[in-house]
Amino acid sequence: MQLQAEQVALIRRSFAQIEPIAPLAAGLFYGQLFALAPEIRPLFRYEPGSPGMAQQGSKLMQMLGVAVAHLDRLDEVTPALEALARRHVAYGVEPAHYDLVGAALLWTLAQGLGDDYTPQVAAAWAALYDTLAAVMLRAAHVHTDQLAAERAMRF
Repeated sequence: MQLQAEQVALIRRSFAQIEPIAPLAAGLFYGQLFALAPEIRPLFRYEPGSPGMAQQGSKLMQMLGVAVAHLDRLDEVTPALEALARRHVAYGVEPAHYDLVGAALLWTLAQGLGDDYTPQVAAAWAALYDTLAAVMLRAAHVHTDQLAAERAMRF
C-alpha cells in the first residue's frame, strides 16, 4: 500500500510534534496498551516506570522515526519489520495483539497532539500502521509456520 502525499505530510508534521515528548509519548503508549490488554503485560520483562521500560519506549519511538523517515519508500524498512516480527513471535506476541498496539498508538497520538489530532491525521496514521502491521503479520505467520515445521521434524 502506498501512502498518499497528503498522508505523508500529515504523518511527518505530526511526528515532528511528538518527537520532543518521545519519552512521555512512549509511557502513554505502554500505559494505554496495558490498560487495553493487561494479559499481555507478562510479555514484557520490564516493569512500567523502570529504566528498562524507558529503553523499550525509546526503541518504539526510534522504530516509528525510521518508518516516518521512509514513508515514501517503506519497502526499505521491510527487512527490519520482518526481523522485528520474528522476535515478537518468540516473545509470545499473537496476531490479535497488533490491533491493540494500533489502538494504543492512535490513542497516544491523540493525547500528544491534542487539537492537532484531526480525523485526517488519524486516518493517515491508521493507514501507516495498517501497512506496517501487515508486513509484520505476514512475516510472523511465515515464522510461526517454520517453527511448527521444525518442531514436527524433531518428533
